[in-house]
Amino acid sequence: MEMELKLQKASLYGIRSIIVRAGDFFGPGAGNSWLTRGMVRTQGRVRSVYNPGARDVGHSWAYLPDLAETMARLIECDLPAYEVFHFRGHWLERGVEMAELVCRASGIGVDRIKPFPWWAVKLAAPFVNAFHEMLEMRYLWQIPLQLDNSKLRALIGAEAHTPLERALAATLDRRPPAIGHESSMAA
Repeated sequence: MEMELKLQKASLYGIRSIIVRAGDFFGPGAGNSWLTRGMVRTQGRVRSVYNPGARDVGHSWAYLPDLAETMARLIECDLPAYEVFHFRGHWLERGVEMAELVCRASGIGVDRIKPFPWWAVKLAAPFVNAFHEMLEMRYLWQIPLQLDNSKLRALIGAEAHTPLERALAATLDRRPPAIGHESSMAA
């Protein structure tokens, strides 16, 4: 939020900024995401999945190729010096749903879903800055936060939206990502 305030002030001096808020990102080659760093091992076969949130608290996810396409379309628009948009992406009503989908895509049972070890993050936070930052953002796993993209849709139409199962399969595929991707436009 502090960065956004600085960008907004800078717009008064001719610095142009577009803020696009999105859920937790995932996608091919996105090595440092909640999905590939916090929920599953980044190398080898998926054997278990850690669920960082409450089972019944919804969560927003943003597939990076869709987000990138949407941002590219925004850049082409005639906008004021400072503007904020929300990218809806994939809203999952049940917080555990992404973990369940990872299990299905990986061919393992949902009994392999484990609670995320927040206790270990809390112990290490004083020594590891990334863990400290994870704890600061933990509230996003404890409350439902659904992003309203009506302002974005009013400007560019439907945002890019790859079906979740296909996006997740591409993310979990351990081969290097292909150039380009398939997406469908959805509201």
